[in-house]
Amino acid sequence: MSKSKTVIENGLVIDGNGGEPQKDAVVVVEDNQITYVGPKAQYQATGDEQVIDAKGGTVLPGFIDSHVHMMMEYSSVEQRLATPFSFMYYKAQQYLKTTLNAGVTSVRDALGTDLGVKKAVEEGLIPGPRMQLSINALTITGGHGDGYTVSGNTIDLQPSDYPGMPNGKCDGVEEVRKKVREMLRAGAEVIKVHATGGVLSATDHPEFTQFSPEELRVIVEEARFRKNIKVMAHAQGAEGIKNAVRAGIHSIEHGIFLDDEAIELMLERGTFLVPTLLAPVAVLETAHEVGMPETAVQKSKEVIEAHKASFTKAYKAGVKIAMGTDAGVMKHGTNLRELVLMTEGGMSPMEAIVATTKTAAECLGWQDRLGTIEQGKLADIVITKGNPLEDINLLTEHDNIQLVMKDGKVEKNIIQAEKALV
Repeated sequence: MSKSKTVIENGLVIDGNGGEPQKDAVVVVEDNQITYVGPKAQYQATGDEQVIDAKGGTVLPGFIDSHVHMMMEYSSVEQRLATPFSFMYYKAQQYLKTTLNAGVTSVRDALGTDLGVKKAVEEGLIPGPRMQLSINALTITGGHGDGYTVSGNTIDLQPSDYPGMPNGKCDGVEEVRKKVREMLRAGAEVIKVHATGGVLSATDHPEFTQFSPEELRVIVEEARFRKNIKVMAHAQGAEGIKNAVRAGIHSIEHGIFLDDEAIELMLERGTFLVPTLLAPVAVLETAHEVGMPETAVQKSKEVIEAHKASFTKAYKAGVKIAMGTDAGVMKHGTNLRELVLMTEGGMSPMEAIVATTKTAAECLGWQDRLGTIEQGKLADIVITKGNPLEDINLLTEHDNIQLVMKDGKVEKNIIQAEKALV
């Protein structure tokens, strides 16, 4: 059976490695794999290729968001109480499609999405990015992720304790060990732990430390020994960040109050930072519309400048930074606004693009098959209008995302394909 072949031409190729963009280059895809990237003059056409004309736009690797929540968008307590359980799956179908249309072809889900949703995408029932699942996050009693309210009622942001979604609360070494095993049994491909408090939790603060160093070490060891799986840590306060890094945690999510010692530890251990700069910004922007609690608004105001400063300090020090947004706290499909915030924090547009392609793929452990436009990699490719190196804001507008290809399949196309190589 002959392979289908597609040639992408007439675009500036940014391959995700951070080098000079390639002009007068073509990208050749056979089935779901990239087979050639280079000068058009050196490609021998057979005449049976489908050709996609990038029309002077930019050809990039599919973008990767290292921190999302695909099963939710923040809503008020009243709305959550009035929403039937199964409705969240139909809403998630919309979120997944919107994310893909934004050019995000892969995500790491930081809690709330179960194995059935991933299976539905993989089997083609619904369109969406490829996913790496954490299932649910581990949290202490009374910590970030515990929906207990001062009324005595528990109102979680995201439903849990249903088939395929274990509850994440655990305390003490043996409980956290068992909880890691439950998440792995449910299909977790990365373990998520809340190592500090957070902006959205009602009964704690971002600087509060959660889980002891011993508990964190057991989480890391259990994940590694059982399935060689990494651990990602929601960690905002400096002490909790340092506990997580010392325990061997793979990536720090948010990292709002990084100090010099934390940064040195991250450099020493090779720990990734997934900054999610967009999260507190979005809380302030959407608080009235979605019914954010006043506590979350006040904490966002408190942390936003420290968050920016920590990002800049980590970037200048050389910490590995992978793009992540916390999408679900804000609307899905707005993911690439994070790149604008990263450039405002000191990155060049090219460095921000590398953070959401090559480095993000490395953070997810998928660097052997994703993150760059190279021969042998899977064909996750985005074509945009204009040149994002000249204006990174271009990427935030869905109409500028002209074509999205995931695994060799065109998922979005608002440019016309031609029949033969010109």
